[in-house]
Formats: sequence, structure tokens, C-alpha cells
Amino acid sequence: MNLTESLNQNQKTYFSFELLPPLKGGNINEIYKVIDPLMEFEPLNINVTYHQEEIVYKKLSSGLMQKKTVRKRPGTVAISAAIKYRYREPNVVPHMICGGFSKEDTENALIDLHFLGMNQLLVLRGDPPKTQRYFVAEKDGHEHTLGLIHQITNMNKGIYLDEELQNTAATDFAFGIAGYPEKHIEAPNMNSDLKYLKEKVDSGAQYIVTQMFFDNKKYFDFVALCREAGIDVPIVPGIKPIRTKTDILMLPRVFNIDIPDDLVNAVQKAGSDERKIREIGIEWTTQQSLELKKNNVPVIHYYTIGDSSNIKEIAKKVF
Repeated sequence: MNLTESLNQNQKTYFSFELLPPLKGGNINEIYKVIDPLMEFEPLNINVTYHQEEIVYKKLSSGLMQKKTVRKRPGTVAISAAIKYRYREPNVVPHMICGGFSKEDTENALIDLHFLGMNQLLVLRGDPPKTQRYFVAEKDGHEHTLGLIHQITNMNKGIYLDEELQNTAATDFAFGIAGYPEKHIEAPNMNSDLKYLKEKVDSGAQYIVTQMFFDNKKYFDFVALCREAGIDVPIVPGIKPIRTKTDILMLPRVFNIDIPDDLVNAVQKAGSDERKIREIGIEWTTQQSLELKKNNVPVIHYYTIGDSSNIKEIAKKVF
């Protein structure tokens, strides 16, 4: 079933999830091991993340440092095609990002996806790599998601970068964007964040997928603020279970989110018992999911980050 049509039908709450391409040198079977256990829950869509190049420095025998550019997780287009070929039914949603791509790189990736018949996208600016403090666009790349959106919508009209091309084929991409219940880390305030979010929706985005959150009130408040701002597209909650004690320190720092006191206290009380911490994460996210489903959200979208075993346990209780 078409993703955007399903989101607007509001007949039930669907299940979906996001996965990471394996590190360079990895095997496609790593992806299948994440997907296979979740197929019984009939996912509406499977999202595949894109990752920009990173700068690494290698120390030479001379003592000098050699700068090298690498893409640590290549293969989003190929992996998306492999998933579509193997599983057929779910909508495969590759991410398209600004970071690490020139406009021509973007056009070529979109042409490949169009040839493969994959017309659903999640459009993002993307985070800066670990080696950069701030996001820096590629030369002749997009600095903001809005520019990437305009390039996609132009291609949907048959407008390519080379103005001399004739008899160009119009693409038919539909796409969603990211939303931040606790605001984007770079936004000065929530009102500013909502202003730019509405611009993206007005420019063609058909739905919003949220950053992870651990307090459902933040999601419900965010939806209310979006509606007040005139943003009327479906808003999909994205959530992730805590897996390790490190998560309660790392996730707030990386994603600029709060973790509720009750969850933090429960994890700390578990000490070094990783099995217990995993169970706490599963139970917390299960209760989040049940409340979201009770409130008729269109989809509950899970961030697997390479592990689907805990997502499966949650889905058994929710779907």
C-alpha cells in the first residue's frame, strides 16, 4: 500500500522501522537479520539511512598525518533496492540528505531511485560527521533541507540541473521530513523551528517523522503546536527503547533530548545488570507505544540502530 495514502487513511496504527546500512565491508545478511524478525508485524515502511563522508587522519611512518575522506556506511540505494526485491510488500524509504552531496550527486541518486521504482523518500539535512562540530554543505550542495526539497519537486516537474536537457522525464517522488518535539538543537526556539517546518510542508512534504522521545507528552504537545501553526500533515512518532546504561548519557548528548527521571532512576537502580536494563527499556517503550496507539497515531516508527530483538518483543505486545 502506498505510504502517504496509508498515513492519511487513519484506519489503524501501522508499524514501521528504520535501519542502518552496515559499515563498509559488511554483508547484506546483516540487514536481513534485522528485518526478518520484524516482518510478521507487516511493516508499512522500512527506512534506510544515508550517511555522508567523514574525514579521518592516518599517521604515516614519517610522523606526518594523512587526511583521507571515507564513506563509512555506503550503499543506501543498493540496500534499498535489495530490500524491495526481497520483501516486496513494505514501502522502502531511503533517506536523502544534504550533507556530503553536491546537487549533481543528489540528482544522480534520485535518478537511480526513480529507475528502481522507489518513489518514497525521507528528506533531511543530515547531521555533521563526528569530525565536524557544525554542518558544512558540500561545494554546490544544499545547506538546508528546503533547498533539497526544491530540487526534488523540480525533478517531479521534469526540471533537471542541466537546462539544455530535452524531453526529460518527470519523477514522482513523495517525501516526508523530520520534526523535533524538543526542537532541533540548532533552532533558537520552538517557534523558529515550527516556522521552518511549515515552510517544508508548504513546499511539498507530505508527512513528518519525529526525532525519538521518551515522554509521550512531548509528542502530543508538539502535534498541538504544529496544528496551531497550520501544519496539517500526518505526524509519525519515532521512538527507541533504551538498551544499555550508556544510552541515558549518550542519547541526550547526541540527539538533544530529555529522558524522564523515572526511566533514568530505573536504569541507574539496575546497576551493571545489562539484561535488566534491556527489560526496562522494552517495558518503557511498550507502554509508550500502547498509549500512542490508543491515541490513534498513524504509525509508530522504531529506531532499531542495528538491533531488532527488543523491537520484536515490543511489537508482539502492541501489534
